[in-house]
Amino acid sequence: MTKTLFKLRRTGALALLCAAMLLGGCATQRQPYDYTAFKQAKPASLLVLPPLNQSPEVKGGIGVWSQATLPLAEAGYYVMPVSLVEETFRENGLTTAADIHALDRAKLREVFGADAAVYLTVQQYGTSYAVVSSNTVVAVEGRIVDLRSGELLWQGKATASSAEQQQSNQAGLVGLLVQAVVSQIIASSTDAGYRYAGIASNRLLSGGVFNGVLYGPRSPNYGKP
Repeated sequence: MTKTLFKLRRTGALALLCAAMLLGGCATQRQPYDYTAFKQAKPASLLVLPPLNQSPEVKGGIGVWSQATLPLAEAGYYVMPVSLVEETFRENGLTTAADIHALDRAKLREVFGADAAVYLTVQQYGTSYAVVSSNTVVAVEGRIVDLRSGELLWQGKATASSAEQQQSNQAGLVGLLVQAVVSQIIASSTDAGYRYAGIASNRLLSGGVFNGVLYGPRSPNYGKP
């Protein structure tokens, strides 16, 4: 009787363990993005709008915007030059990202002739400091909207952080304090977020990334699974 109860308990424990493992696997598995609308729309030209900047760093918007067109161009799209887009908006009295994002898609299509627009939002940009460490983080969300139909073609988000490249420091407390002071001086004298804005932009908008932007018609990978 005791052996039977032990077997039953062991079987039940194993079943619970297997169920937990299965649930854990399901929780961490990312589902493939549905590209049905993107494939049907087949955009060839993209208009990258100035990003909405929700970070306290005023450089956040331009830091991301200036680097967002390159990965899209390398993915095979014709991308409107940032300088041309900025000048066109300025000549029409539009200088804030919020006002530009609120523009009618048909008007954007009429002025720029692009097939789709890229709407970006900077959620984090800049460096935070602790007693013995600092961390620069850039987090960006993006979506691509068809200017002909208004349909959402794709959306995603990406983050880049200096903590990814930091290694454990064995120099002790004094060494950590010196490193933190040096990092703060460098970050204060330069735009430390700019580098990570480029990394985040590439992660978000490059072609061939899982659940990322599809390759455009100028890419040799266009239309490949």
